[in-house]
Amino acid sequence: MKLPVIKHLTNFIEENDQDYLLETIETLEALTEVQSLKDDELDVIGELISNMYGALEVDKMVKEGMPKKEALNTFMKRVLGAIDK
Repeated sequence: MKLPVIKHLTNFIEENDQDYLLETIETLEALTEVQSLKDDELDVIGELISNMYGALEVDKMVKEGMPKKEALNTFMKRVLGAIDK
């Protein structure tokens, strides 16, 4: 996951609507079923999906009243904490 990408996507949600991301995630998930995709292509799609889910999580925290910067940092700490385990 990349914090600048998640931040950009969070801004996109604020300016538009989270439904765009949800529909894009569904589309990308459907693409992963294409049998001719190579591993590196699947990795890229997976990274995009992860960043989009991250942005949705950050957006949720912001809507619950957390400042955006704090929400981004909290989310990344949670991700890094999960990786360390």
